[in-house]
Amino acid sequence: MDTALIYRKIEEIVAARRCFVIEVTVSSDNDILIAVESEEGVVDMEDCVYISEKFQEIFNRDEEDYALTVTSAGLDQPFRILKQYIKAVGTMVEVKVRDGRKLKCTLLEADEDGFTVEYEAKEAVPGKKKKELVRREERFAFDAVNSVTPYIEFE
Repeated sequence: MDTALIYRKIEEIVAARRCFVIEVTVSSDNDILIAVESEEGVVDMEDCVYISEKFQEIFNRDEEDYALTVTSAGLDQPFRILKQYIKAVGTMVEVKVRDGRKLKCTLLEADEDGFTVEYEAKEAVPGKKKKELVRREERFAFDAVNSVTPYIEFE
């Protein structure tokens, strides 16, 4: 099965649940994985069941012979599409930069060209002996980072 065809056929179904598609994968054995994320809040079991049932109405399992999994994108998974970045504006994220840095920061904005974050870094300040926390704002192109994930802090 073709991933582009699947994406086109299910986009409206997923949107009807106020969700959007993150990823569609099809293995060589025709195992289909559809990862979705909610426009607001979280994806629940009802969303996954609805999408799965509607998918099976479009793609006859007897004719196509496939296995289907519909799942949420997962909190620990890196962002894959711009819509995830836009949804996360104003929240804490972890950015793994290609230069080796790992930043815990606030996502300020995102667009087709990249994203901007704000973070605090200990830096030498002229006239001071100790390093101090300094607020930094930095813009990244998507290809300048290895991954961006939601930052989850356990108390």
